[in-house]
Amino acid sequence: MTRRAELSIASKADAKTPAAAAERAMPAALHKSAKLANVCYDIRGPVLSRAKQLEDEGHRIVKLNIGNLAPFGFEAPEEIVVDVIHNLREASGYSESKGMFAARKAIMHYTQQKKIPGVGIEDIYIGNGVSELIVMCMQALLNNGDEVLIPAPDYPLWTAAVSLSGGVPQHYVCDESADWLPDLDDIRARITPQTRALVVINPNNPTGALYPEEMLLELVEIARQHNLVVFADEIYDKTLFDGRSHTSIASLADDVLFVTMNGLSKNYRACGYRAGWMVVSGEKRHAQDYIEGLTILASMRLCSNVPGQWAIQTALGGYQSIEELIAPDGRLTRQRDLAWEMLTAIPGVSCVKPKAALYLFPRLDPARYPIRDDQKFILQLLEEEKVLVVQGSGFNWPQPDHFRVVFLPHEDDLRDAMGRIERFLGHYRKRHAG
Repeated sequence: MTRRAELSIASKADAKTPAAAAERAMPAALHKSAKLANVCYDIRGPVLSRAKQLEDEGHRIVKLNIGNLAPFGFEAPEEIVVDVIHNLREASGYSESKGMFAARKAIMHYTQQKKIPGVGIEDIYIGNGVSELIVMCMQALLNNGDEVLIPAPDYPLWTAAVSLSGGVPQHYVCDESADWLPDLDDIRARITPQTRALVVINPNNPTGALYPEEMLLELVEIARQHNLVVFADEIYDKTLFDGRSHTSIASLADDVLFVTMNGLSKNYRACGYRAGWMVVSGEKRHAQDYIEGLTILASMRLCSNVPGQWAIQTALGGYQSIEELIAPDGRLTRQRDLAWEMLTAIPGVSCVKPKAALYLFPRLDPARYPIRDDQKFILQLLEEEKVLVVQGSGFNWPQPDHFRVVFLPHEDDLRDAMGRIERFLGHYRKRHAG
């Protein structure tokens, strides 16, 4: 037998062993793109994964981590549901890439109610929720190294979308001692020749802040002086407490480029419909190339969810049932008050009472709660008390001294949840006393 034949026989024999077969079958490791290196979304991050594991083991988890209204008994208005069902047969095909004409016309009328000037049908884009549109806006705008001013704390998708698009998030501070309003001096100090845009989240998630017109005018002036695009996230513009009203920043000027975001998820309790929109307004003459980029990206994804689009006209033109929930005796108002009162009664916990939205963002006094890693802290809360919240660093807050909770559970469930948090914090103080 030749040497070549012997080697061939030996090779075939080795290939029959399980270890050799496994080694031959294993391809090279497949890694995620480097574009995702600085992209994170901790609202649905590793702590949520652990919560799901605990649920699989039979534990009941109290979920205060996400503003998903339906699981807590907040139903979309009946007329919206009926309209979507009625038009399902008409929703089998694609719509125009920017969205159905009737839906965009209803949005145009709503922008007129909000006193946003100069908006036509072609200035409106409907998306699969505001989330899709945020990513679309950043991809159309940013080159590698371009910077975007984003509030800290923020809704983290803004930061993630900037990073994914090759940009650099620059977080400006919102001042907790001033009801979480933006620090204008900090914004100015962070502007560089690479700054392209300013993100304004009003009403604010996670803090519940609502910006007065005087603050919005200051932000407009900064954008005007530095030729910045203003991205206005206004998804909670009707979820307002104590008789307050909301001003759209885009209503305050026509010489700055604004892109205003809104949708059905929160005000109309229709998160799953994935029906959001953005409105381009203000000074558009210099931005035609950017707007063309938005249109290209809208076309590439063909169109947004058509059944959800059928809900928009009925929602915006119908009875605004959110007003019942935010009335002085409304469910959301009662639950906000209860959660805030119970949290702020805990030693070492303070919280600016939210004026809008669905969240509390309490602060833990570092002298009583010496937290080094806030993700580990909330994971410990989950393990001990089976309560799921989100750490402050998940909203790009720089210190490990805050967390966010939703106040969506019914009052009895909310009392139970706040009681669990109080018990955990009491044990934590004792463990770290002295």
